Amino acid sequence: MAVGVFAGIPVRDYASALEWYKRLFGAEPAFYPNDIEAVWQLAEDRYVYIIQDLGRAGGAVSMIWVDDPTAEVARISGQGLEPVDVEKHGSVWKYVFHDGDGNETGIGGEVPTTG
Repeated sequence: MAVGVFAGIPVRDYASALEWYKRLFGAEPAFYPNDIEAVWQLAEDRYVYIIQDLGRAGGAVSMIWVDDPTAEVARISGQGLEPVDVEKHGSVWKYVFHDGDGNETGIGGEVPTTG
C-alpha cells in the first residue's frame, strides 16, 4: 500500500501566512492548488499546506521530524523566526514555533547528548 501525507494548516491572512511559512520551510511552495492554498513538499509523498479558512485558523498542531533539529532551527532563526519554546525529552528535542494565527509547528528530532 502506498502512503502519502498531506497536513493542512488553516490561516486567516493567506498572504501573511504564505510569507511566514516560506521562511519557516526555507523554500517557495511546490505548488498552488488555487488562490487560497500553498503546498510544500517536505519529503517524498509528504506535504504540508496552508489554506485560508477563517473558521478553523489557529488550531493546528504539527511536528516535523528532521535529522538535525539544531541546524534546522539555526537556519530558521536566520530567516527571522524564533521558537517560542523548546521541549526536551532526553535526546529528543522539539522547538515550538507559532505562526501569526497561533498554529503550532514543532521542529524536532534527536540531538547529540554530551557526556
